[in-house]
Amino acid sequence: MATSDPVYLRVVADIRRQIVDGSLLPGAPVPSRAQLTRKYGVGETAARHALRVLAAEGLIVGRVGSGHYVRAQPVLLPLHRWRLHDHHVPFGADPGPEDVRVTCDRRSETATATPDIALRLRLGGCAKVARTHYVFRGDGRPIQLATSYEPTGLGEPGPGAGPDEHLRGPAARLAALGIKVTEIVEQVRTRVPQPAESDALALPAGVHVLHVERTHWAGDRPVETSDIVIPGDRFRLIYTHAVQQ
Repeated sequence: MATSDPVYLRVVADIRRQIVDGSLLPGAPVPSRAQLTRKYGVGETAARHALRVLAAEGLIVGRVGSGHYVRAQPVLLPLHRWRLHDHHVPFGADPGPEDVRVTCDRRSETATATPDIALRLRLGGCAKVARTHYVFRGDGRPIQLATSYEPTGLGEPGPGAGPDEHLRGPAARLAALGIKVTEIVEQVRTRVPQPAESDALALPAGVHVLHVERTHWAGDRPVETSDIVIPGDRFRLIYTHAVQQ
C-alpha cells in the first residue's frame, strides 16, 4: 500500500482479505477498535473508519453492544426474465422457489409524467399517467419493488377481469384492454439504493440493487413502462430467449 494512502485502507484491505480467503468465517467476530489500533498501529479514528467501510461494503455487520461480525454471504436465488412473459406472472419475474408464497401491496394514482417517463412513453409535456407502486413479498419478506406508468385513457379491463387483475403480468392486463403487446424492452443496471428503497427492502448496508427499466410496446407505441428494483444480494437475473429454427 502506497504511503500516501490513508492508513485505514491498510486495515480494510487486510480484514477484507481474511474474509475473502476464509480466514474469518461468516459469523466470526471482527477485532474491536481497540484491538485494531494495537494490531495495525493506527489511531482510533482510523480503526473506526475501517469498520465503517467494511460494513458499507456488506462484509461485516454491527450488533449493538456486541461488536462487529463477518456477514454471511447469501445464496443468490434465480429470478427468471422470460422472452415470452407468462400472463400470470407479475412483472415477468419468478420470485424464487415454488413453495414461496408471494403477496403484493399496491397503490395507484394519477400523476404528471416526469420528463424521463414522458420520454419513455413518448408523451407531451405535462401529460398525465396512471402510476402504480408495487411491493412484492415472498413469505412476508420484501423481494421486489416496482413502479408502473401507463398513459391515461387506455381504457378499463373487460367484464372478465377479476379483483386481482393487477397481479397479472402487464401484457395480460393490456390484452384485457384490447392492446396487443408486440415487444418488451428491458435495460438493467446496478446502483446504490435510495434510503426509502433500503427501508422497504430491508437491505443491509453496502448492498446495491438491480434496477430494471422495462417498456411494453404495441407496434411503434410504448403503452407501459416500469422501474423494477431488486435486492442485489438475494437474486441473480436469468434471461431465457427462444431460438428460431
